Amino acid sequence: MASQARQRRSAPQAPPAAQAPRAAQAPPAESAFPAATEAAANAANAANTAETVESTSDTQLRQFYRDMLLIRRFEERAARAYTEALVGGYCHLNLGEEAAVVGLMAALKPTDYLFTNYREHGYALMRGIDPKNVMAELYGRVDGVSKGWGGSMHMFDVTHRLLGGYGIVGGQLPLATGAALAIDYKNQADVVMCTMGDGTSAIGAFHESLNLAALWHLPVVFVIINNGLGMGTTVAKSSAEPELYKRGAAYRMQSARVDGFDPVAVHEAATKAIAAARSGHPYLLEVVTERLRGHSVVDPAKYRSAEEVERLKHEDPIHLFGAKLTANGVLDPDTIKTIEEEVAAIVTNAADFAAGSPHPEVATLFDYTYATPVANDSRRLPGQPLFEPLPIPAGANP
Repeated sequence: MASQARQRRSAPQAPPAAQAPRAAQAPPAESAFPAATEAAANAANAANTAETVESTSDTQLRQFYRDMLLIRRFEERAARAYTEALVGGYCHLNLGEEAAVVGLMAALKPTDYLFTNYREHGYALMRGIDPKNVMAELYGRVDGVSKGWGGSMHMFDVTHRLLGGYGIVGGQLPLATGAALAIDYKNQADVVMCTMGDGTSAIGAFHESLNLAALWHLPVVFVIINNGLGMGTTVAKSSAEPELYKRGAAYRMQSARVDGFDPVAVHEAATKAIAAARSGHPYLLEVVTERLRGHSVVDPAKYRSAEEVERLKHEDPIHLFGAKLTANGVLDPDTIKTIEEEVAAIVTNAADFAAGSPHPEVATLFDYTYATPVANDSRRLPGQPLFEPLPIPAGANP
């Protein structure tokens, strides 16, 4: 029922009864790409079948649950810190998207690259970045992922190959495509994953990036995290094709849609997509999930009906996944309690570490504007004039 409700949020609307059918058109192609390309892609995927369909071990299932809980408790603490004025600027949380984040990140190798948008805290954690450094970045402290200058939306860590969270909608897509081109140019085996919200699939950079990736057979997986809402507007009311994965067909790109409340299903779908991209076939993956709160921490989500709010209370992915694992004997109350205590300690330590980390010196504001020194780069602070005023001549009237 929960999955059906999520599907309805982005389901295409039936045309009005009075609307006459369009003129006869050619039927849609059965495949999103030519038969020869499809055969090559299937052959490449077959080589990775064992990795894709391999049953998930109990250990990994417990790890999925633990990681989802870590993201949840971390984001709850971040929301609390925002209300305490410890976090400034914008702050977008992964609450409700934990299964999607965990499944996607588990499918990547440490050497693969990730580009994402401003809803990035969970991705940073799942790329292996220390929670203390992620929290310190939210607090704007020097021990943060971006030395305190990036904040919630702009984390960047070359070591863990997180190449940025981007505040401009779709800003990450051309950069991710360029990174995939560099990998291809150097004949390397890495893959780029580029995540985005559902609203991003309607902008020009989305189509330009997919087009180039398909033309040049780049090793990139584009992932649409479809939480049903572009800020406050439903996908069904903003997209003429609400099943967003189908947009890959315009570029003869393999694509799929997966239930984002099931980390195992997401992991398997992402593994398949990554295998295709690694063999030179870019992929578009749509992960259907929910956003349990507003667009950001300051959004009260008044656009949601009382019925929808009530429904969301019963669609918590962590509770659903935990109940499933408990029913299958993978988890038990004692194990859940142990995981809860472990995660709570990690988050508490991260918050204490962030609070104790110093603020960055103003003089370091421009240290990372360019990767290498650039002549005549401006280091004006906000409010400073472009040129210092000339001194008043001696004896002149003030």
